Amino acid sequence: MNQLSDRLNSLSPSATLAMSQKSAELKAQGVDVINLSVGEPDFNTPDHIKEAAKQAIDENYSRYSPVAGYLSLRNAIVAKLKNENGLEYTATQVSCANGAKQSVCNTILALVNPGDEVIVPAPYWVSYPEMVKLAEGKPVVVTAGIEQDFKMTPAQLEAAITSKTRALILCSPSNPTGSVYSRDELAALAAVLEKHPQVYVIADEIYEHINYIGRHESIAQFPAMKERTVVVNGVSKAYAMTGWRIGFIAGPEWIVKGVNKLQGQYTSGPCSVSQKAAEAAYTGTQAPVEEMRQAFERRRNLIVKLAKEVPGLEVNVPEGAFYLFPKCSAYFGKKTADGRVINTSDDLAMYLLEVGHVACVGGTSFGAPECIRMSYATSDENITEAIRRIKEALAQLA
Repeated sequence: MNQLSDRLNSLSPSATLAMSQKSAELKAQGVDVINLSVGEPDFNTPDHIKEAAKQAIDENYSRYSPVAGYLSLRNAIVAKLKNENGLEYTATQVSCANGAKQSVCNTILALVNPGDEVIVPAPYWVSYPEMVKLAEGKPVVVTAGIEQDFKMTPAQLEAAITSKTRALILCSPSNPTGSVYSRDELAALAAVLEKHPQVYVIADEIYEHINYIGRHESIAQFPAMKERTVVVNGVSKAYAMTGWRIGFIAGPEWIVKGVNKLQGQYTSGPCSVSQKAAEAAYTGTQAPVEEMRQAFERRRNLIVKLAKEVPGLEVNVPEGAFYLFPKCSAYFGKKTADGRVINTSDDLAMYLLEVGHVACVGGTSFGAPECIRMSYATSDENITEAIRRIKEALAQLA
């Protein structure tokens, strides 16, 4: 009898990867699909980083690295955290992994026991609740709608905490909404958490440098939170290095040691050549980071302007990352030309793919079934044409 484990059967497949695959299948059939489903920069990795990788190959960085990553990379991360974030860590408080995704999952597996509750503000990145389930914990979803810019309030956080709460996952700038918590907003959340010393924060800051409102703020900056926060970051988004697979955590040494113990048993250290490339990313010129940020900001302005002209879409202005997350529930209950009814944003996303040939991701798997996610990590021309197609396709719904 072919029976997968209960652990695996409890998980949902990744909706973002599934939509990306469907759009690739249509493209393979010759359909001109504009892909707004994928969460990765469309830029190439900067040349000085690629050169560092070539040099690493020539210098035979081809053997196992320490489980936590090379000391030189961890020291570069320590310097980055001090210089950019004002946060003091040592190399023993840093552990590198195969992308920030593994870093988040490692931390959850290291902290969460069966039955522990983990607060997950919604809209959330699709993998957070699944990772909590993998650890046999219970995701406690706190919904923050478009009317509050998709940001959880201190009162909502307080109401969600129980004696079983082990952690809060906080993503700022956010995937899928692009919302960014200000210093004052983080201070207000920290004030709530101070009253509940058993709760740890997993601060996913992977979109740190794609920020349109100024300096990035981390909840780890507050003295009472430093020893209870695990900062997660990596090179994927800021340096256009999604495929290099380098992420890291910085946090209390006992948690980092636990993560190293876990990683030592199931992947060991991340790719040696990628680590040397990441080191160059952190220690070299930061000019490409700012160039890409400016391009994303221009695209953000463009997609917001165009989406606001589409009847029935409710649009807010994202302050970071490269996603627009409009509310589309005005279209629920409408019918397609062949009589299908649009009941959810997932139905709408499939309709836009099949009729408009634009790939977006329905909001259900992000904990926001009334919204749809569009990535604007693509050219101005693609954005303009995609919104034109979406507007045209939506106008055909009866």
